[in-house]
Amino acid sequence: MARASAKTASKPTAKPAEKSAPRTSAKAAGSETASSSRRGTAGALDTPTDLSQGAIAAVSEALNGVLADAFALYLKTKNFHWHVSGPHFRDYHLMFEEQAAEIIGVTDEIAERVRKIGGTTLRSIGHIGKLQRIPDNDAPFVSAADMLRELIADNKAMVTSLRAAHDVADEHDDVATESLLENIIDATEKRVWFLFEASRGADNTGH
Repeated sequence: MARASAKTASKPTAKPAEKSAPRTSAKAAGSETASSSRRGTAGALDTPTDLSQGAIAAVSEALNGVLADAFALYLKTKNFHWHVSGPHFRDYHLMFEEQAAEIIGVTDEIAERVRKIGGTTLRSIGHIGKLQRIPDNDAPFVSAADMLRELIADNKAMVTSLRAAHDVADEHDDVATESLLENIIDATEKRVWFLFEASRGADNTGH
């Protein structure tokens, strides 16, 4: 009898069955995670502003297009700075360098303006490539005269884009963006002026 009692005592007691948590489908879980991620990302970059969501989206889109063009124009101007050739090499080489420095100098102001109003801006070379309207020039040789003519056309195109962005900012009463763009328009028109004067009477040899 004592042995039987010992056996009975050593026998493990069965645990009560645990209630299983309600199952969530993989699709629903993924959707919830993605939604949470979007809310977290947006919240982290949501700069306070009195502009409406529509204004933020419209102005940011316009500024990002201008910013992509600025990067494209900067690299083309540097390309011509590196590859210019001919009897006016020194003059053009230095002018292209000055203009490139001026162009890259405004990129931070444009990008930071987008962030100030709660938008997001460019993140990569690929992003620039998707938005830029100023074409690249990968030709193995471009004459000095053609460089001048191309940069005149590109800077004039940039002025057009800047005015369009200014109109968007004006439509949404974003006076700070308007003021920034007005200064950039003035500087861009000055580049057109200098390039035009340098190109007067030029031929394909750079004269």
